[in-house]
Amino acid sequence: MITIDGPAGTGKSSVAHHLAERLGLEFLDTGAMYRGAALIAIEAGLAPDDGPNLATAIRAAHLHFDWTVDPPELRVGVRSISRRIRDADVSEVVSIVATQPAVRQVMVERQRRIAAEHPRLVTEGRDQGSVVFPDAPVRFYLHADVAVRADRRLSQLAAMGQPGDRAQVMHRIRERDRIDSTRKDGPLIRPEGAIDVDTSDRTLDQVVEHLEAIVRRELPYAGFADP
Repeated sequence: MITIDGPAGTGKSSVAHHLAERLGLEFLDTGAMYRGAALIAIEAGLAPDDGPNLATAIRAAHLHFDWTVDPPELRVGVRSISRRIRDADVSEVVSIVATQPAVRQVMVERQRRIAAEHPRLVTEGRDQGSVVFPDAPVRFYLHADVAVRADRRLSQLAAMGQPGDRAQVMHRIRERDRIDSTRKDGPLIRPEGAIDVDTSDRTLDQVVEHLEAIVRRELPYAGFADP
């Protein structure tokens, strides 16, 4: 089990996916799970802060990953939502959804169940090393300058054919950081003992290589894929 935590735009998902590939492990994108919950709220017409009803809706919607594809695809029932959850309307409410204790309870239960079924796992999110898997043998905390994170988000939007305003994106990132770091249940923090990594001036490959070297050094007998 390897955990990667950090705020939005630090490259957690891409780093975790590529690190898992390099090590021959599976990859869990918990941020996608919360985005899936936000999409369920939108489609059900629920307020993003209606935690109890949203938790019920999540359980009823059968939100799950399809592990037969790489990377695993997030689905509601048989419908893939992996692309839809990256849209702006989901981004606007996901932090509010993620603050709801009832929602977090459902998600933590599912994440731990996934880990029990897929123990050789790289998992990323905001509370993986602090709350969900505090005993993971290697835990990372990624961070980056806000301007860099905004530019990365704009590149994502452009790749999806969506316009983006840099000032507005930076404002949303700062606001999401505020919400994530001040919520009462599972706030975004640097887990005690986690390895701090600044991704601002590093390419994706450089970050992955850096983390891979640390993991192989810390867990020399874990039976990872050959480098």
